[in-house]
Amino acid sequence: MYQKNQLLEVEITDITNDGEGVGKLDGYTFFIKDALIGDRVQFIVTKVKKTYGYGKVKTVISPSEYRIKAKCPDARRCGGCQIQELSYERQLKFKRDKVINNLIRLGGFEREFLESIEEPIMGMKDDCFRYRNKAQFPVGYDKEGNLIAGFYAGRTHNIMPIDDCMIGAYENKSILQAILEWMKRYGISAYDEVMHKGVVRHVLIRKGFALIDRLLSVAKIQSISYSINKEKTNVIMGNGYKTLYGSDTITDSIGNLEFKISPLSFYQVNPVQTRMLYEKALEYADLGGSETVWDLYCGIGTISLFLAKKAGHVYGVEIVPQAIEDAKENAKINKLNNTDFYVGKAEEVIDRLWEKNKDSKEGTEGYRMTHPDVIVVDPPRKGCDELCLSTILKMSPDRIVYVSCDSATLARDLRLLCDNGYVLKSFTPCDMFPHTVHCEVAVSMSRDRARQ
Repeated sequence: MYQKNQLLEVEITDITNDGEGVGKLDGYTFFIKDALIGDRVQFIVTKVKKTYGYGKVKTVISPSEYRIKAKCPDARRCGGCQIQELSYERQLKFKRDKVINNLIRLGGFEREFLESIEEPIMGMKDDCFRYRNKAQFPVGYDKEGNLIAGFYAGRTHNIMPIDDCMIGAYENKSILQAILEWMKRYGISAYDEVMHKGVVRHVLIRKGFALIDRLLSVAKIQSISYSINKEKTNVIMGNGYKTLYGSDTITDSIGNLEFKISPLSFYQVNPVQTRMLYEKALEYADLGGSETVWDLYCGIGTISLFLAKKAGHVYGVEIVPQAIEDAKENAKINKLNNTDFYVGKAEEVIDRLWEKNKDSKEGTEGYRMTHPDVIVVDPPRKGCDELCLSTILKMSPDRIVYVSCDSATLARDLRLLCDNGYVLKSFTPCDMFPHTVHCEVAVSMSRDRARQ
């Protein structure tokens, strides 16, 4: 039996969904951090179970053909970019395979069928660094009591002092350093999550890429705000915010649409890939100009307004009140008056409207609202709520477009929809987060009229 801290050598034959290398010794499997498929490594055993164990690389004896030098010096210590040492071409294959394997293993779909309907993964065509428009830096103290900010080391709450993330905006470093200097000067304390005391938990920096481009890359701070969170939680923001300087929102654009974004609102972090993903969702919606569409989990209306350009009417629903206020304002800014937005949990709002309007006469707004042509869902990682899926099936739209940030929960939800009258038509993975293990997917489904 293997033991913790033992030094071993192994050939890496695969990588897990979390980006760990997989090696086997006499039938015993090791999952090894920082090891890549094709590597031969010497590694230290960090944990031992009955049939598998974990380890971390000590030395790469023979590097994989896919191994490259990480651009970030802290890539291995940081918990963010798990696969930065993997060539970008191989990263895309890893993500495509991850989506396919989850759909097979968790969704019960056949590989041959999936490969017949898949479209090529959408990777970044230009530099795949400096793409994030938002960064969240936890603030704390090092062992000597010095004020620091950075990121949590992998699978820990230990802050690594990093002020310049290579996938974040250039401007983050100078802004973060200025905030730390201000805290030191005026004796503002960092939050201690163990003692539950202190003032500053995180610094969140968000950049409007399109705005900065128009200003010829000259950094300009538009807004400074703060959010109070007194709860014992790892949630970063509180329920509200106050603006200290500038406007309550910043502005960005995707394609020819402009969006105002408030601090509490969700907005995709990679503007280049977001446009590609939303254009694919619009393609899958297959709109002709008269359709009624529901956009569930609509956020500030990003997908909703893409749809509204080609739909008859779009209804959006989102649980965050400020996001819905932003969505309404964004519809006005873009002169799209064929939208309505509702605050609440997606499953509760559409179920309530279904019960209220399900018996409406054909041609009325109540009928159109509860019998849409297309439903688009873009849920959080946990996927769609069971009641949400149940109500979607009652509404029985001709087409469903599912935008997912977790192919595991996507597979579960697609299986339920396919078992209840829908067929999978096409899907496209999209690399929204280069150098990480995460991958978005856009899926096209249609009602199986043969089973109606």
